[in-house]
Amino acid sequence: MLKNNTMLHIKESLDKLHLEDLKNEVHPSLFDVNDEYDLLIVRLPIVEDELKFRSVGFIITEEYSFLYDRAEGELKKLDDKFVTTHNILNKIIDKLLKTFERYRETIADIEEDLYDSKNMNSFINKWLELKRDILRIERILMHTSETMDEMIEHYEKRDDFPINNYMNLHEHITRTLRSATLQYSKLDYLYSFYTARINDKMNHLIYTLTIISAIFLPLNLIVGFFGINTSGLPFTDGTNGTLGVVTIIVFVSILSALIINFVKKGGKSL
Repeated sequence: MLKNNTMLHIKESLDKLHLEDLKNEVHPSLFDVNDEYDLLIVRLPIVEDELKFRSVGFIITEEYSFLYDRAEGELKKLDDKFVTTHNILNKIIDKLLKTFERYRETIADIEEDLYDSKNMNSFINKWLELKRDILRIERILMHTSETMDEMIEHYEKRDDFPINNYMNLHEHITRTLRSATLQYSKLDYLYSFYTARINDKMNHLIYTLTIISAIFLPLNLIVGFFGINTSGLPFTDGTNGTLGVVTIIVFVSILSALIINFVKKGGKSL
């Protein structure tokens, strides 16, 4: 009877806006102190096949705490005001700590492939996906960490509040947050390295095209000169005109290659 009266009182005193917040599956983390109850919503990343987010909502009164069950649309009284609340959050956060390692391992694999020049074509797509996910995780955990700070500060003077347990929860959140920040910075480094590799390839390609152009430009001039349809051109009267032109082309090609090689060695020595 006492339990039913307590539930009825909570339902009657629960603000409609707070009820909407509890129903929202992706509501941002929030700690709101009221006269009749305190509202705690903790939003955490869920790393599965794809990144998802889950909000867990609690109503905390002077004597009891309640978990909002979205499947049934009801508040469920918890066995212990703070301990059970901690256990529910701890289970989700522990899973987050383990599953977040997937991101670290994936980024490490991409880094190795980048050093070995493997899978270069798929790098940008993977990089964008990881960048988006880790940025979202970092943003969510930063807000959640602030919310847990507010809760701990509000209850820390109570004798029945297991502050060490909640400080441990907060440490796990901030640890994952630091890891997300580190991986985010690592992605920036990998992108810089990838850009440098691409620029190096482009520079090498342009250099090769420049060498080819430098060799064939004099040849084009020679071929164009002898292709003029006028009289008095060299080698037009003899029987070995073609051989003479070919000899000139070969000579100019060798001379151009020697000049380019000389300039190339001179640039390296400088």
